[in-house]
Amino acid sequence: MWWLYLYVGLATAGLLVLGVLALRVYAEVRGLARQVGRSSDRLLQASEDLRRAAEPLARGAGELSR
Repeated sequence: MWWLYLYVGLATAGLLVLGVLALRVYAEVRGLARQVGRSSDRLLQASEDLRRAAEPLARGAGELSR
């Protein structure tokens, strides 16, 4: 009969370990999502800066080709 208690205890301990690991994965995924969001915002800002910087060059190239 004590084997039954041992198996139930081990199963419970295993589930607790899996629960803790799931919480750690969840926290890491949230952190990664925040980093991806920040990187996306930075890329958007960089593309806008590049577009603004290229406008005068494009206008100048258009005037040369006329």
